[in-house]
Amino acid sequence: MIRAVIFDLDGTLVQTEKLKALSYARAVIELCPFDISEAQVMEAFQEVVGRSRNEVAIWLMERFSLEKRAQERLAEFGVETPWQAFIQLRLRYYEEILTDPKILRTNQWPHNVTLLQKARQAKCKLGLATMSYCQQVQRVLNVLGLEGVFDFIASRDDVEHSKPHPEIYQLVAIELGVPPAECLVIEDSPSGVKAALAAGMACIAVTTPFTRKPIHQEQLLDERWVVDDPERLPKVVGQLIAEHNQRVGVESLGMETKMVEQIKASQES
Repeated sequence: MIRAVIFDLDGTLVQTEKLKALSYARAVIELCPFDISEAQVMEAFQEVVGRSRNEVAIWLMERFSLEKRAQERLAEFGVETPWQAFIQLRLRYYEEILTDPKILRTNQWPHNVTLLQKARQAKCKLGLATMSYCQQVQRVLNVLGLEGVFDFIASRDDVEHSKPHPEIYQLVAIELGVPPAECLVIEDSPSGVKAALAAGMACIAVTTPFTRKPIHQEQLLDERWVVDDPERLPKVVGQLIAEHNQRVGVESLGMETKMVEQIKASQES
């Protein structure tokens, strides 16, 4: 049976991956020793979506030869390594982008937010597992009006290992008091899907323009559990729950049935 639904944040509930990609692109352009466009950087960013901040920074620095110019900015940012300087520059751009809360509100993913709301109404346990840092997580949830929705939130501050390591999902399951086998994860990135599967959880990948290609290429999930069209999400959730329950030999719980029916009703209205 599925007793808990655990959501990723960036790229799943809100399109912050797009905004983060833009901030990385602007930082790369400022440091890059050769001409490069925002589109080129944002395309490259798709290969590291969902990884930790330092992993993304190091990868992009190598990809676009940024180390020398980043080295020259150490004193400006009061850091010790080039990748830290690059991150601070990127965060400066990101904070500028997020100055207007309207940007976050207009970049939320309504289909996944609807699923979250219906799961809550159906009394499911709800978790959030994100590689963003706590301060940014709270800002995003506050702007979107999602404070107090989750039973437990785990951020990058709470774990030693980043996705695709399963640590963050294991932590959420423990804090929710639900066995991993009874958790459903909603993710968008390959690293997030890998983390969920490694934790022993069911997973549905709701792809974005940034993650669609790698999700399908890596074939981490049965294609039935990959959602490219948001209108299919309620049906896919229902199918997964039904098959999961059949596999473990239980009938659908009223909670699960209610959640799926509520999602379908919201899509039809």
